Amino acid sequence: MQLNTEDLEREFQAKIDSGRSIEPKDWMPEKYRKTHIRQISQHAHSEIVGMLPEGNWITRAPSLKRKVTLLAKVQDEGGHGLYLYSAAETLGITRDELYEQLHSGKAKYSSIFNYPAVTWADMGAVGWLVDGAAIMNQVMLTRTSFGPYARAMVRICKEESFHQRQGFEIMLTLCQGTEVQKRMAQDALNRWWWPSLMMFGPKDEESTHTEQAMKWRIKLKTNDELRQQFVDQTIPQIKILGLEVPDKDLKWNESRGSYDFGAINWEEFWNVVAGNGPCNKERLEARKSAFENGAWVRDAAMAYAEKKEALKEAV
Repeated sequence: MQLNTEDLEREFQAKIDSGRSIEPKDWMPEKYRKTHIRQISQHAHSEIVGMLPEGNWITRAPSLKRKVTLLAKVQDEGGHGLYLYSAAETLGITRDELYEQLHSGKAKYSSIFNYPAVTWADMGAVGWLVDGAAIMNQVMLTRTSFGPYARAMVRICKEESFHQRQGFEIMLTLCQGTEVQKRMAQDALNRWWWPSLMMFGPKDEESTHTEQAMKWRIKLKTNDELRQQFVDQTIPQIKILGLEVPDKDLKWNESRGSYDFGAINWEEFWNVVAGNGPCNKERLEARKSAFENGAWVRDAAMAYAEKKEALKEAV
């Protein structure tokens, strides 16, 4: 007997509630499929666009060791983007469609990557704070309901954890250096702290996706829960560095066992999301240019694959 849509939706929700994974060939509501395409592609775009501010520092890193380490990190992020594009493709969308959505501005990526990286200390702050905030959310995604996404996140989280430690080590080295180096580290913290808190998305009462995402086990914690967890974890690290938290309203709340922190500038957040951040246009133009200039590489790879397949068939 063929089940109707309501029965299929009940079975689908029961499967999620029991903790089982949804696989690409399983029946799923169209909204679930589209929600995952949006989220996974946004994540993939963020990994790819996130390479840009760091790639700019590879040749200017202060030592050969730093150059090699940063280069490895950028390569990791390129790999993360490919894992995630592959996961999105299992939902019936093509890689070319995903790229077109990014280049046209239809698809979003993390607002954090629309801020400039102006000093070497920014490479430390990005690794420590930005990757740290990403990990806070991504660890949850290793248990998300869509199987290909959850499995991709296992490896990504392991590599992101290394990136975070790398960033903290850069900051620690600067803070143990000269006064000029410590001021550089403090300046980077001042500029990246609030955008890092914005990375978790809008506050819960303004989020249009959180309730359904929690029901479908796309998210396991809300934006505000993850943001609070990030603050509580990061403040002790700032103290270890000997830096000052750029938040005059920060204080320990004994009754909650957590830090109270100041108001986030949501007007700035929505302005950057709308495409008006310091580097929005620069980042998008860089990605479009790289895609267009790399067309010959894709054409050559396809020609080689076709020739190899033809030779195989001839044999």
